[in-house]
Amino acid sequence: MQTLNVETDQVTLTVALSACADLGALEMGEWIHTYVRRKPELEADLSLNNAFINMYAKCGEVQTARKLFDSLGEKDVTTWTSMIVGHALHGQASEALELFGEMEEIKQKNSKNKEEGNCGSSIILPNDVTFIGVLMACSHGGMVEKGKEYYQSMIEDYGLKPRDLHFGCMVDLFCRAGLLKEAYHFITEMPGLDNAVLWRTLLGACSINGEIELGEKVKLQLLELEPGYVGDNVAMSNIYAAKGMWDKKVKVRDQIKQLRRAPGCSSIEVASEISEFVSVDDDHPLKDEIYEALNYLTVSMKTYDYSLRISILSEF
Repeated sequence: MQTLNVETDQVTLTVALSACADLGALEMGEWIHTYVRRKPELEADLSLNNAFINMYAKCGEVQTARKLFDSLGEKDVTTWTSMIVGHALHGQASEALELFGEMEEIKQKNSKNKEEGNCGSSIILPNDVTFIGVLMACSHGGMVEKGKEYYQSMIEDYGLKPRDLHFGCMVDLFCRAGLLKEAYHFITEMPGLDNAVLWRTLLGACSINGEIELGEKVKLQLLELEPGYVGDNVAMSNIYAAKGMWDKKVKVRDQIKQLRRAPGCSSIEVASEISEFVSVDDDHPLKDEIYEALNYLTVSMKTYDYSLRISILSEF
């Protein structure tokens, strides 16, 4: 659009900022913000400001997102939710919960004004995404009881039906606090179909805490849901190794060799473009230049290390 001189509008920019948030493309998001500031005719509406807050928060610029949030006179549930989730994502539990408290205070104040017949601001109710941010904050902050209270409040006070993400937040809350049996009972009492991600979260916690018996029960559940996932075997292998149960560890390791594990992926933003890489990557269009640069760095580091060792030895 820029190359063809096609004029953008708020909707176009909002969608572009959503892509920036999903990719973590901060540089491009900042460019769009500068672009809007230089275009008086593109006065940012509430939706566009919400997109900026969401982008900055998800890209790690939480302070910038908060400054923009505090500067807005008009806010809707998306504005509040974006900032609450942003704080929660980056481990700022107290800030997220304080903001949610402010949101509820304003709701109560406006509800009272409505009852008294006073014209005031509209009542903004938290939605299910707001509570995802709240529960994440409780999980990261180790606030188990508060998390339980907010979970019940979401259902009883606001009539919101929990989704998989809410269940995941609660399981994560219990696992981080070491309450593995409580996490197990929570999953087994959940409505609907079993979720492999939740069981896998619990298995990871069993691995960290060395819970063999519970870990084996969880592994059986995962074997029914996703039998070919190699990461589950790795977790069980680590549990056995930590307890010195080498026979069982070897048996699980032999099973791992028969499965193929999906490689991890890394990404980097260069000149407003996102590139993704996996180990021994042959698909990138600039692979020759990349490997040439890596080889040069490897040779340089080896030379530096060799020179450094000679320098250190000469001092003795």
